[in-house]
Amino acid sequence: MKEQFKKFLNEEQDPKAIEKITSKLTDLLMKGEEVGYIAVQKKPAITVFPDSIVLTNKRIIICKPKNLGLSMDFTDYTWDDIASTFVKENILGSEFSFGTKTDLAVSIDYIPKIQARKIYTYAKEQLDLLKNPVSAAAPVQETIEPEYEEETEEEVEEVETEEVTSFAEILPSAPAFTETTYEPLPTQPAGERKLSDLSKEELFDKLQNYKKLLDNGLIMQGEYDTYKKEILSYM
Repeated sequence: MKEQFKKFLNEEQDPKAIEKITSKLTDLLMKGEEVGYIAVQKKPAITVFPDSIVLTNKRIIICKPKNLGLSMDFTDYTWDDIASTFVKENILGSEFSFGTKTDLAVSIDYIPKIQARKIYTYAKEQLDLLKNPVSAAAPVQETIEPEYEEETEEEVEEVETEEVTSFAEILPSAPAFTETTYEPLPTQPAGERKLSDLSKEELFDKLQNYKKLLDNGLIMQGEYDTYKKEILSYM
């Protein structure tokens, strides 16, 4: 097993499953793609060929062994195609699931709780990076402020010299009153925000709240599906 994959044996991962996955990941990873975390299914009964989920900086890969472990099916979903992620902790392990922008729901159950929390955190970080790319700030106010001060001082001096040779009491008073009467008044919209005004992160939090209500039996499945479909249409 390669040294860079030994770190994925810290949270109860099955060493044999990790070894099989990593032996095949070498040919699957794209240029510049790095594995962030690997979670392995752990059912109550002995699982000879557990399913696994691999999270990289580019996508989520679902690994399902078949043919008595001689071969394996891989299904991947890129981060820009994923709309939301969820973790549901049960008595025996946790269920990690995510929804795509095409309204497709994917889940894998019996993930140890600590592994489920790790992949949820990693997925959240990747989605945040996708939503909020780093932008450079350009500080220009410090150089502009002294220029405006100098210009206003020069204009005041010119007006004062004109007052000596022309109608000093009438001309400067007219623009002074017009400037004060046209000052804009700030307005603040009131009322509850619509779904279309919420960010994707706020929409994701709202969907999670509805999922908790469904799990606790406070709303029906049909109501949750309606809320989910409406929220996903804005994400």
